[in-house]
Amino acid sequence: MYSKGEIMKRREAVGISDIRDLVLHLVADAPPPSWIRVENPWSVPKVVALLIPGITSNILSLAPPPTDSTVNPNVPVSIPAPSPSTSQIGVPFISSTYSHACPTRAPGDATKMHSVMAEFFHGPVTGEEKKRRLQQRVHSERAFEKSPVRYLLTLDQMIENDYPIPSYMGSKYVKAAGWVETPEPGPSSNLQATSPVYAIDCEMCLTEDGKELARVCIIEHATGKVIYDRLSKPHKPILDYLTRWSGITAEALADVTTTFEEVQSDILSLLSAEPTPILLGHSLESDLKTLKLCHPYCIDTAVMFHHPRGRPFKPALAWLTKKWCGRIIQARGEGGHDPEEDARACLDLLKKKINNGPGYGEFKTDFESIFERMARSSGHAGGGPIRSAVVDHGNPASMHGAKATSTVACKNDEEIFDGLQRMIPDHQFVFGRFNALADALGWITNRPSDTPTPAFEPSPASDISAILERLNHYLTSLYVSLPPCIALIVFTGHSDPRSMSALNAKKSAFEAALREGKTMTDMDKSTWWTNQDARDLEEQVEKAKRGLLFLGIK
Repeated sequence: MYSKGEIMKRREAVGISDIRDLVLHLVADAPPPSWIRVENPWSVPKVVALLIPGITSNILSLAPPPTDSTVNPNVPVSIPAPSPSTSQIGVPFISSTYSHACPTRAPGDATKMHSVMAEFFHGPVTGEEKKRRLQQRVHSERAFEKSPVRYLLTLDQMIENDYPIPSYMGSKYVKAAGWVETPEPGPSSNLQATSPVYAIDCEMCLTEDGKELARVCIIEHATGKVIYDRLSKPHKPILDYLTRWSGITAEALADVTTTFEEVQSDILSLLSAEPTPILLGHSLESDLKTLKLCHPYCIDTAVMFHHPRGRPFKPALAWLTKKWCGRIIQARGEGGHDPEEDARACLDLLKKKINNGPGYGEFKTDFESIFERMARSSGHAGGGPIRSAVVDHGNPASMHGAKATSTVACKNDEEIFDGLQRMIPDHQFVFGRFNALADALGWITNRPSDTPTPAFEPSPASDISAILERLNHYLTSLYVSLPPCIALIVFTGHSDPRSMSALNAKKSAFEAALREGKTMTDMDKSTWWTNQDARDLEEQVEKAKRGLLFLGIK
C-alpha cells in the first residue's frame, strides 16, 4: 500500500529512481522505500516492469492535476472503474486491475527532461561497493602509476561494447571469412609500461556491400608521429563517398590501387610485434570491424571518458576534445573528418587521462547499472543468482540492457509482447517497453539533425483507439499468463513532450544565430527568444515530466 503520509512530506512526486529502488527492494536486497509499504517482499518471486509512454489521465478518465495550492498533487488518486457506456476505449485492464494511479516525475532540470530509461536503469552504488571501487582504484594506481596499461578494456568491457574478440580470449564472437586476428601474446610479451600505443582511425565509403574502408591513419603515442596513413580502394562500386563525414572524394581515390587486403596485412604485421602493441581509438570497435581485425589490447576514449548523463550514453569525440582538451575538431563542414585529426585527439585525451588520473573526465562515478546491483545479490526473489531480461525496441544489448542476463531486440509492440511471454518464465526481473501509443501520438522524435524534417502529424483518433485496444489485449494476456504473487509494475515515464521540444528548438536556433554573429535586428521577431518563452518553457517542462505509476501483485 502507498504511504500517503510519506508521499505528502516530499517536495516532489515519486520519481523514476524511486520506481527503480522499489524493483531492487523486491528483486534484490535493497532497503525498503519509504513511500510504499510492501509486506512479505520475499514472497514475490518475480517482478515485471512495463514502460508505456502515452497512457495519460484523459485516457483513464482520471481527474486533472489539482490547481488548488492546498491540495497535494503527488498523492495517488483513485482510478474509476471502466464503464461500458463510455465511448472512449481507454485501457480497461488498468482500470480493472489497479485501484490507484500514483503521479510520478521524470528527471531533468528547469529547461529539459532527461532520459527516463537512463534514470531507471542506473542508480547510485551502495556504500560497500563504493569502498570496493576506491580500493580497486588505489591498487590500480599503485600497480601502473602513470601508464596507459591501466586504461585497457577488460574482456567484459569488450564484450559489452560489441568488440570483435580474438579466438584465444573467448568464442563469443564468431568471425566470418576475411577476418584476421593478432597472434596470441606469449609469456615474453606481457604488457609493460613501455608497450607501444598506436592511435587509429578509419574512414569509410558506402558501396553495394555497405560501408568499406577508404582510409586509415595510425599515430604512435610516444612520438606523436604518423606511422601509417593509406587510402584503400573499395572492391565494389562506390555509391556514396560520405565526404561530409569521411573527407573522402572521388578525386582522392581516383588513382589509388591499394586494396583492403594489403592495408589489413600491413596493420596486422604492425600489431604482431613484441611486446604486443596497444590500440587506441574512439568507439574503436567500429574501426576493428571495418578492418575485420581482432586485437586483445584496446583503449577506448568513448569508454574511458564519460558522457555527462552517465552510461549507457557515450560521448562524441568532438565534444570530449573541446571539453577536456580545449580545442575544436571536426569543424571542416562539408570537407568531412580527417582521420589524423581524430586519432591525434584520442592521443591527447589519453595523455590528459594519464596525467590527471583515472577520475579525470568521469561523471557519475558512483553510479551503476541495476543489473550490476542485482548480480551482487542472491536476492529473495528466487533464492539464487538473479536472472534479468530486457525486451525493447532497437538493440537493448548495446544500450541499457548490456548487463542483463538476456535481451530481446524488437521492431514493434507485437514482438515486445511475444518476447515478454518468452522471458518471464525463466527470469526474476523482466523489463519491457510498449512504444506504439507514444509513436502514434507523435511523442517520439528522432535525434536532432541538420536536415529539416516536416512536423509530425499524430495518428487519427481511430488509429489511437485500435492501438489502445491492442495494448489492452497485450496487458490482459500477459497478466493471465503470470503465476500468482508476481509484481506487475506499469509506469508511463512522462507526458506529452512536444511543446517542450518545440520551445527548446526555438531557443537553440536563436542561440545559434547569435553565435553566428547575427543581431536581433537581423532576425525575424517571431524567432526571438523572450522572457515569456523562457517562462513557457519551464511550465511545459514540468508538464512533460508528469507520469503515472500503477503497482500491484497478482
